[in-house]
Amino acid sequence: MSILIHPTADVSGKVKIGDGTKIWHHCQVRTGSIIGSNCILAKGVYVDADVVIGDNVKIQNYVSIYHGVIVEDGVFIGPHVCFTNDLRPRAVKPDGTPKSTDDWVLSKTLIKRGASIGANATIRCGVVIGEWAMVGSGSVVTNDVPAYGLVYGNPARLSGFVCPCGSKLEKTAEKKGMIVTVCPDCKREINIPKTSWENAK
Repeated sequence: MSILIHPTADVSGKVKIGDGTKIWHHCQVRTGSIIGSNCILAKGVYVDADVVIGDNVKIQNYVSIYHGVIVEDGVFIGPHVCFTNDLRPRAVKPDGTPKSTDDWVLSKTLIKRGASIGANATIRCGVVIGEWAMVGSGSVVTNDVPAYGLVYGNPARLSGFVCPCGSKLEKTAEKKGMIVTVCPDCKREINIPKTSWENAK
C-alpha cells in the first residue's frame, strides 16, 4: 500500500501519515499532526497543527479540525463539520491589542471509536463524543455524548441509542442498572446504563 497526496494539497513535511491514506484536492494538513492508516480526507479538509486522527477515518469535504481535537479509529465526519477549540474566542485583548498564541486556553475534544458526525454539525470544544455515537446533521453539540448515543438539534439532545450498524436500539429488558437493548436489523445486543437511557428524550 501507499499514501496518496493530491498535487493541490498542502501537507507539512512534519506530519505522520499511515499507509493507505488518501488526501485529496486542496486539503491542508499542518505541522505535528498524526493521521492513521486507510483514512480519506476529501476535498478542502483542514487539519490544524498537532491534531491526532486514528485509522480508517473518513472525513468528508470542507471539514475543519482544529488543534486540540483527537479522532479515534473508524470515525465518520460528514461534510462541512466544524470543530472548535476556544471557549472564549477573541481577536483582541481588552486593551485592543491583538491576541497572540499565548493569550488563550486550549479546550480539547475527543471523538471516540466508530462515532459518526452528520453534515454541517458544529462541535463545541471540551466535549467527548462516545464510541459508536451518532450526531445528526446540522446539530450543535455542547455537551458530552454517551457511547451509542443518538443526538440531534440545536443544542443537540439525546434522543435514543444506536447500534454500530446505525439502527436505533430497542429496549428488551432491564438488569443490574443496565438496559438490555437489541438491534432490530443485525440483532446485536448492547447494554446501556439505565441513567443514560433515562436521559434520552
